[in-house]
Amino acid sequence: MTDGLVKRIVRRGKRMLRRLVEKPVVPMHERVIHLKARGEVRGAVLVAYVIEPFLLSPGEAISNSHTHDWETWRIVQTFLDRGFDVDVISYLNRGFSPKRPYSIFFAARTNFQRIAEQLPSECRKVVHLDTAHWLTNNNAAYQRLLAVRQRRGVALENIKMVEANWALEYADLATILGNVFTIDSYAYAGKPIHRIPISVPEVYPFPSEKDFDAVRRSFLWFGSSGFVHKGLDLVLEAFAGMPEFELTVCGPFDDEPAFLTAFDQELFHTPNIHAVGWVDVASREFQDICQRCVGLVYPTASEGGGGSAVTCMHAALVPIVSYEASVDVGEAGVILEDNSVETIRAVVRALASEPADQLYARSRAVWGFVRERHTRESFGQAFDAFVDEVLLDGCA
Repeated sequence: MTDGLVKRIVRRGKRMLRRLVEKPVVPMHERVIHLKARGEVRGAVLVAYVIEPFLLSPGEAISNSHTHDWETWRIVQTFLDRGFDVDVISYLNRGFSPKRPYSIFFAARTNFQRIAEQLPSECRKVVHLDTAHWLTNNNAAYQRLLAVRQRRGVALENIKMVEANWALEYADLATILGNVFTIDSYAYAGKPIHRIPISVPEVYPFPSEKDFDAVRRSFLWFGSSGFVHKGLDLVLEAFAGMPEFELTVCGPFDDEPAFLTAFDQELFHTPNIHAVGWVDVASREFQDICQRCVGLVYPTASEGGGGSAVTCMHAALVPIVSYEASVDVGEAGVILEDNSVETIRAVVRALASEPADQLYARSRAVWGFVRERHTRESFGQAFDAFVDEVLLDGCA
C-alpha cells in the first residue's frame, strides 16, 4: 500500500469520524419512529404514548417497570397488522406537528389537545386515559396531603399530580384501563369510553404449597412513587398500632426522601414493619415476599387501573383496596368502606381471623379471577376488538 493511499484512507476516516461527532443527537422525547404497515397500506396512524419500546436494540427486552411500555408496543402492532403505517412519538413531545394525513390519532392525555387541533375532522381522535380525570385525581391528592399535615405536622409533596388538560374534550372517543371509578370521573363529557383491561408484565403459578395458617398475619404494601397518594402513610400507621401483625413495604424509597424522614419511625424502627424498597416483579424476591404474605393493603386515593394491585392479585394475594384503586377484585377481595386507619385495622384483623382453608379459597379465587381478566393476552384481544369493532367498523 502506497503512502498516498494510506494518507487518503486516513483523511477519509477523519472526515467520517468528524461527521459522526458533529451529527446532532435528537433527544428521545423529540424523536419520531416510522413503522411500515404489514400488507397493503390503508392509511396512517399517529401514536403518541411511550416511545422507549421502539428505541431498543435487537433482542433487548421491553421494560417491566410499568405496564404502559408493553401496552404501547402491542397497540402499535394492532395498527400495523391492519394495514396502517404508524408514526410513534413520545407523549412528552411538545414540538411535534403533523406533516402528513392520519386516519387515526391515538394518544395519552399530555399534548393531546395541541396535536388534535392540528388534525382534520375526518381523523378519528382517541385519547387513552390511564389516570382518573385530573380534577378528581388532584382533589384526592390534596386531601391526602392535608390529612398528613393535620396528623403529622408535616407538609409533603404529591408527585402524582395530573396536569390540567382537556384531552377528552378534543377527542372523539376514549379508551380506559380502570373500572367504574375512573370511567365515572370522565362521564361529564358525554364521550364514548371503552374499557381495555390493564395488562401485567408477569403472571405466576398459584402457590399451592403456601401455609395460610402461618402467613395469616402478614401483609404487603406494594406500589410505585407517590406514597401519600397511594396510602402508605395510612398503612404504616395502621400496622404500627398492631404489633401482632407483620407488614412488608416495597416501593421506590429513593424517590421520596421527605416521606422517609416523616415516617422514619414506622418504616425503619418498628419491629413488625419491614422496609424492603423497590422489587422487580419479575424477580424471585417478589414471589418469595408474596409467598410470606396473605394479602395486599392498598388504600390509594385515585388510580387509572391499579396495576400494582393487579400484579399482587396474580401472585394470589387477597386484595384489600380502596374503591379509588379502580380495580375489580371479585367476591374474594375486599373494597374498603373508607380509607381510615381504623377501617384498615378492622379489615386486616377480620381477614386474618378467617380459617386457613377459607383464606386458601379466597387466594385461589382471586388468582383465578385476575388471570381471566388481566393478562397481556386479554389486553391484546380487547384492543384488537376495539379497533375492529369501533374504530374501523364500516371503514373500507
